[in-house]
Amino acid sequence: MITSTTSAERTVRPEAATLPNQPAVRSDTPRTDTLATASAETLRRALVEQPEIRPEVVARARALAADPSYPSQAILQKVAGQILAAPDQSEDQS
Repeated sequence: MITSTTSAERTVRPEAATLPNQPAVRSDTPRTDTLATASAETLRRALVEQPEIRPEVVARARALAADPSYPSQAILQKVAGQILAAPDQSEDQS
């Protein structure tokens, strides 16, 4: 177990910082939540501009599927070993 050496009570928080000999003042007026969607809209436009099917990716997938040595035997053995070493999630662990 790793224990923290920093106390959360000593962490300086900007909202809690005050000048010496002056009490902290909090505003009684509630602040409204805001949400900026400009970035989301930019991402939506970029997504719309992308083709649904990328021909270069399809061509690479077809080439790999046609290659009898893909994936290599070493890769297959490594993946098989990882599968065998993984815990059986269907067994009750409690």
